Amino acid sequence: MKRTSLTRTRYGGFAVFALFLLLLPLAVTNDYYLNVLIFIGIHSIIAMGLDLLMGYTGQISLGHAAFFGLGGYISGILSAKGGWTALAGLPLAILGVGLIAWVIGVPTLKLHGHYLAMATLGFGMIVFIFFNELVPLTGGPSGLTGIEGVSVLGFAFDSDLKYYYLVASALLLALLLSINIVRSRVGRALRAIHGSEVASSVLGVNVARFKVAIFVLSAVYAALAGWLYAHYITFLSPSSFGFLFSVKLVTMVVIGSLGSIWGGIFGAALLTSLPEFLFVFEKYETTVFGLILILVMIFMPKGLLRGIEDLVLRILGPRVKGEGSKG
Repeated sequence: MKRTSLTRTRYGGFAVFALFLLLLPLAVTNDYYLNVLIFIGIHSIIAMGLDLLMGYTGQISLGHAAFFGLGGYISGILSAKGGWTALAGLPLAILGVGLIAWVIGVPTLKLHGHYLAMATLGFGMIVFIFFNELVPLTGGPSGLTGIEGVSVLGFAFDSDLKYYYLVASALLLALLLSINIVRSRVGRALRAIHGSEVASSVLGVNVARFKVAIFVLSAVYAALAGWLYAHYITFLSPSSFGFLFSVKLVTMVVIGSLGSIWGGIFGAALLTSLPEFLFVFEKYETTVFGLILILVMIFMPKGLLRGIEDLVLRILGPRVKGEGSKG
């Protein structure tokens, strides 16, 4: 009975969210809003992986835009230059990015704090330079064209509605994996590492192995998102994978709530849709995001999602106590 109740608690929110994603297009009035929802889904996948790294393991990364771009470019180049289908390019993109993340992660994750942040930032800048300079492969600043759309067994995802459900399916798979990781022994080990690496190692946790593994997994999430992005836009430009996008990804995770899978989705949804409402401040987008981050850190240091939860508990707390005492 106890295991059954735990299972319901674990997957109840997932089931509700899956139903919400299934029915959401019914409330959308045009393709433009579907386009925004697709980008929210893509960014949510990256934010979930980054939250596993930052929120649960306590490792900072300012280079995840590079993994996002690598996933898109690997599959995009295979499609545009080699005639590969999008589906055939997916495993190569995931394996390629995973291998690169492992090579980078083994030496880099020995660093801590701002040293780790600077190392991942340097990696992101190097990859960005490669995107710009490898013109025969990437198209350079002019971009890579000729990328095919996604087609599975003759079924083409050639409309925004169809592609929305493809992205939603990928998001749900990533979410399900994240929930299982967080609620497992691995998740407890990650939280222990976040608390104290020394104490974790004393208790028998292989700190280096877990840190590298979660770094690779978060990069794979970004690669999957990059693949979805490349074959939806069918055009890639280095400007989409620069340092500012890495900062935006970190902001999504921090604002949403560090150490919360749902917080990553919430932050991605907020920061992806916000420019659509603040188009008047388009030139000052980075400034607006920075101001939002400062305000959240001052007034809701746990992030918006947990801040809202705490606010609701403060409001309802006295009522709940009052009802309890009456009973």
